[in-house]
Order: sequence, then C-alpha cells, then structure tokens
Amino acid sequence: MIFCSFASGSSGNCYYIEENNQVILVDAGISPKTIKKRLKELDKDMSHIWGILVTHNHYDHIASVGTLGEVYNIPIYSTQRILNGINENYKVTTKLYQSKRIISTEESFTIGPFTITAFLVEHDTPECVGYYIQSKQSSLFIATDLGCINDRAAYYMRKAANIVIEANYDEEMLLNGKYPLYLKQRILSNCGHMANHNTAKCLQEHYQTHWENIFFCHMSKENNCPETILNTMESALSGILNFGTQLHVLPRTSASDVFEL
Repeated sequence: MIFCSFASGSSGNCYYIEENNQVILVDAGISPKTIKKRLKELDKDMSHIWGILVTHNHYDHIASVGTLGEVYNIPIYSTQRILNGINENYKVTTKLYQSKRIISTEESFTIGPFTITAFLVEHDTPECVGYYIQSKQSSLFIATDLGCINDRAAYYMRKAANIVIEANYDEEMLLNGKYPLYLKQRILSNCGHMANHNTAKCLQEHYQTHWENIFFCHMSKENNCPETILNTMESALSGILNFGTQLHVLPRTSASDVFEL
C-alpha cells in the first residue's frame, strides 16, 4: 500500500492511497488542476482513481468532488447524509448525481483491492466519518477532523497498522492567538478539532506495538507548527513508543513524501 498526502489543512485536504496502480482518494478539497499535478508527479492520472471517499461536507474537503464525480466519472463514496450535505453546500457548483455511491457506517465495502469501513467521528457538521482501509499488504486508519476520539474511532485506530490523525492546534498558541472568542470556543469543543495534547493522550491510551507509522494531519497555520507537534508527541510517547513506529507531520499545502506501508 502506498500513501501520500496531497494537502492537509484548512486550505484543502486530499489523501492518496494506492495498491497495484489502483488509487483511491480520501477527500478532494483542492483543485482538479492541483490533483492532476500531484498525480503526474506519481506517474498517474485521473483514470487511475477508482473512487473518492468523503469524510464530511466542509468545503476544504469537497471543493473538487463535484467536478471529479460528474465530469471525470469518478465514483464519490460517503453516507447519504454527507452526500446530501455536499449538494446543499452553496460553494459546490457542480452537484453530485450519477457519481454518488451511498455507504453506511460500520458496513464494509470494497473498491478494487481495498476493503473499507466508515465510522462516525465527532465534528461540527451534520455527519462526519473516518475510514479504516485494508488491503492485502497493510491497513490504514484516517480521521482528519474531530474534536475527540469516540469508542468506535478508538476501535479502528487500535486495529490499524498505520494511523492518520488530526493534531490541529497547540492549546496555548490558540488561547493566546488572534482568533475571535467564538472561533476559539468552536475549535476547543469536543466537536471541534484535536489539540496536540489531546491527540498525544489518545495515542498513549490506545498505543499498539504493531503501529508502523503515525501521520499527524490538518495542522493549523496560525496555532501550530511541525516542531511543536513532534515535541509534544515524542514527550508523551517516550517510554512506550515502539522503536519501529515512525512519527510524521503532513504538510499543509504541499505534497508529503511517498510512504510504502
């Protein structure tokens, strides 16, 4: 299984997963032009994409799904409620019709070589999901926007060999920063975003020795930085982190390295 982040943050989110030249994306919150560019760098094009999994209907996760689904005929997978929310988002000018593929949480389905299970997570949108993705080679847990880890998310996180989890903000930086109070309160809530220390605590509580890579995603531009994330995580996990487990911070607006999982 190959993993790469095309973008990870409030300016756009898109994650690339490949096995045997068959590709799925998780979210498409960047332009089709940028997705094409990122694919070309991997010697791929739109025809290699077998489907797009959508986590929720915030625009930084869905900016291109209408075009990719209806123009490029790529199936768009999510729950009925999330798909409805995409079409109700006024920023989405190309609505989803023939490309929609309705899934249910906790019911596994397949796309090419991948077996996928969606699970509910806590975020301030009508519905938001994470995904547990398996192939013959490996497994991946991805939860990009969430205010806390619920029991089902924790269950799939423990199962996976590789983790993609939000580390959005440093709490001190947020509280002392320039955001208005209402926005700070939204981010801090259990349906907002994950603080570094909360992500670290979660990983402490659920740590598994079979974890190979932990990728920290959706980093705030104003209230976080890679060094702060890694310092927090390394401090929290010292003494329990398996020597083989690697920690990575995914860049906000550029492509990450390519990882073979």
